[in-house]
Amino acid sequence: MQLQVMNSPFNQEQAELLNRLLPTLTETQSLWLSGYLAAIQSSSLQAAPAVEERPAPAAAPAIPKEVTILFGSQTGNAQNLAKKTGKTLEDKGFQVTVSAMSDFKPNNLKKVKNLLIVVSTHGEGDPPDNALTFHEFVHGKRAPKMEDFRYSVLALGDSSYEFFCQTGKDFDKRLEELGGTRITPRVDCDLDFEEPAAEWAEAVLAGLSEGESSSPSPAAAASVSASAPAESVYSRSNPFRAEVLENLNLNGRGSNKETRHLEISLEGSGLTYQPGDSLGVYPENDPELVDLLLAEMSWDPEEAVRVKEETVTLKEALTAHFEITVLTKPLVEKAAKLSGNEDLHLLVSDSNQLKSYMNGRDLIDLVRDFKPWNSSAQEFVSILRKMPARLYSISSSFEANPDEVHLTIGAVRYDAHGRERKGVCSILCAERLQPGDTLPVFIQHNENFKLPENPDTPIIMVGPGTGIAPFRSFMQDREESGADGKSWIFFGDQHFVTDFLYQTEWQKWLKDGVLSKLDVAFSRDGDEKVYVQHRMQENSKELFQWLQEGAAVYICGDEKNMAHDVHNTLIDIIEKEGGISRDQALEYLADMQKNKRYQRDVY
Repeated sequence: MQLQVMNSPFNQEQAELLNRLLPTLTETQSLWLSGYLAAIQSSSLQAAPAVEERPAPAAAPAIPKEVTILFGSQTGNAQNLAKKTGKTLEDKGFQVTVSAMSDFKPNNLKKVKNLLIVVSTHGEGDPPDNALTFHEFVHGKRAPKMEDFRYSVLALGDSSYEFFCQTGKDFDKRLEELGGTRITPRVDCDLDFEEPAAEWAEAVLAGLSEGESSSPSPAAAASVSASAPAESVYSRSNPFRAEVLENLNLNGRGSNKETRHLEISLEGSGLTYQPGDSLGVYPENDPELVDLLLAEMSWDPEEAVRVKEETVTLKEALTAHFEITVLTKPLVEKAAKLSGNEDLHLLVSDSNQLKSYMNGRDLIDLVRDFKPWNSSAQEFVSILRKMPARLYSISSSFEANPDEVHLTIGAVRYDAHGRERKGVCSILCAERLQPGDTLPVFIQHNENFKLPENPDTPIIMVGPGTGIAPFRSFMQDREESGADGKSWIFFGDQHFVTDFLYQTEWQKWLKDGVLSKLDVAFSRDGDEKVYVQHRMQENSKELFQWLQEGAAVYICGDEKNMAHDVHNTLIDIIEKEGGISRDQALEYLADMQKNKRYQRDVY
């Protein structure tokens, strides 16, 4: 159909240009152009007086599909990936809702047609705290059967644990049972999750886009771009080389422990953080351990090997790029293919024996125990896991210490299988890191461990040992802002004289009224061992009164023992002082958790 000048507002030259262009357009290009013209017209109507015209009717742009992304996250990785995926889909014209599982109403699940699950696995196969309720609902009898329902799962985990990515596997299986169809298969990510997560997001986008016109209008794209906040160029995949300003031992002479206090400069990085966030650190392996491995395998330290797109010496690869202190099931299975030792092949075929062998052993043990090795150095390093970042709770307030970040790190040393073992990052900090040295770092934001929005809200903090770190950040921030809310800390360690971390600071905050109450438990100072949960029980009546006043409770530290004991103690206190049943006490604490009044940063 030819455009006639007499029937249009165009002159002869414009009409000829349009008549040459329009027949060449595909259907998708025509739809895009109509949306573009509609966006321009809308913008012009807001900026200039209306001009009465009667253009030819334009085809309506395709309505973007709706996608719900639910995340379950303990440290913030799953949350960050969920938001990143949501942004990618929005840029392509989809209408996206991103929500923590704890904030999503389970009964709305039956209304969702496209669901993306991004979830980590915590501890020994457990869901993260903010996924517990939704996980229970989906796996319970009240979960709805759904039709025309599509989903995909991105699972995060650590392959050194037996139940690797178990929570993601649980969701993936259950959603299929409820009638769902996978948009793309589940992807299980180890600690090096950036690339597989990006590939999953691309596959999801391709699956959602099939049969749909999902290109955004220029107005939509401009809106997304304009609303995107400015961020630092430094991240997990591009860490900042930060200078160490101070490195001090917090424990007194004669202590059984060594706890390092690091002060690190962020000047020039553009990185910022809030109380409750963590600092990611990429460490290097102990040079002595690297030399042992090189000698054991008779490798040349200067041999060139490829690490992705980079060529480095073998020694550098083993020092800075790969993990050599932890054995995982995938690693041992791959190693068996490079070994001529029949015993290793038998070991990997027996899951129980393999689990027992891996416990407390490292790569040195593996290469010593199962010779000969039929591989080159390049083949061997190709099976190793990338050096994972270590996350440490930040123990400073950015408002009180601009361009600095402080860490509280306990040195890890122990004997196993006839050798002394050392924590990779903690011993780097304790033995080899000096002021003036640099560390590759990034900020790990954690929205699941944050001070209350209302500064008048009372807070109860339970943090024995290095678990005290984020609470130092909390108190610095509250002191800096002048917050009026009451605060109560329960701290514990072995000995009062040598192990009271940041003692003078806590006593000063208590004297100045920044801290309202301080209760300590030093387990080795008396005939009987006393822990933080015992101090909580001794103060049960007042603690429950704080809860009734709306106090938020925070727990940081050891997940396997302390966190479970404190959790059960809280339930005991609520049951006893509230005069309610055990089930009602459990509901009380679950409601606190739902309302972000019970938060945990445990490891």
